[in-house]
Amino acid sequence: MTVIHHEFANATAIDSPLDIRPVAGRIGAEIRGIDLGRDTEDPATLAAIRAALLRHKVIFFRNQDGLDDAAHEAFAARLGEPVAHPTVPVAPGSRYLLDLESKEGEAASSWHTDVTFVPAYPQASILRAITVPDAGGDTLWANAVAAYETLPTPLRVLADTLRAVHSNLYDYAAARPQAVSSEASRHYHEVFTSTVYETEHPVVRVHPETGERALLLGHFVQKLVGLRQADSQRIFNALQEHATLPENTVRWRWQPGDVAIWDNRATQHRAIADFGKQARHLRRATVAGDVPVGLDGRPSRAIKPEPAGHAAAA
Repeated sequence: MTVIHHEFANATAIDSPLDIRPVAGRIGAEIRGIDLGRDTEDPATLAAIRAALLRHKVIFFRNQDGLDDAAHEAFAARLGEPVAHPTVPVAPGSRYLLDLESKEGEAASSWHTDVTFVPAYPQASILRAITVPDAGGDTLWANAVAAYETLPTPLRVLADTLRAVHSNLYDYAAARPQAVSSEASRHYHEVFTSTVYETEHPVVRVHPETGERALLLGHFVQKLVGLRQADSQRIFNALQEHATLPENTVRWRWQPGDVAIWDNRATQHRAIADFGKQARHLRRATVAGDVPVGLDGRPSRAIKPEPAGHAAAA
């Protein structure tokens, strides 16, 4: 299996038929001249987009104004198996799309990887901009592979052995922007945590397609297994701060009609809540992923809800 090292991740592939323009040094590229609703019906074009995604970790497309909800879902289905969010209702009239509609400066403004509180969290996310602020509301992505590869050796050796518990009790989607009263805030929190999920993941996962090693962290992490809470927090902070160093990141300034696709197995991301009272409305599709495996070969495991048959076997 070929491993793509981070120092080459943003070099344009000479054999790609796509017009690829790297955006930052270690992560992110814009692909020009593609209509995601029409051109991706061609298997060769779709395969080239998938290859670019694996290489650059997040890819951007401007001027996708023809991509409505139905076309958005159809494109997600060409990439893999679309899945809805486990607890948040889908956008009106859609089957899989999650509404990310923010006002009063609210957004997913902490670093995370989507839905890591379940064992087989999504492999990819496809985010489409509908309404964006005149200024502000950018999104950042961090390369979790580059983060691992640039860790100091003592920290990398430690990370290789660690496992972490992720939970949905701290998800940004719980605080919906319409929830302006404490009662409404509690209601939306109850919706998001209507089922509480906890999953134990390796802190370093092996990417199933590239063989790369990536740090699996973000704001869903509750604790590192086998450590006191204070020690867990210190170690998590050290790893998380390294993962999101500016050198490992790319920043995208949204325009209406933009689409961003990211490899959710190899990145973290966050929005920047700096847009005051301006509206910001995006919709996201996600594609089903696999259960991560650590360097020791152990897969992730569900803690809550208990796996089927677990209670009976106990």
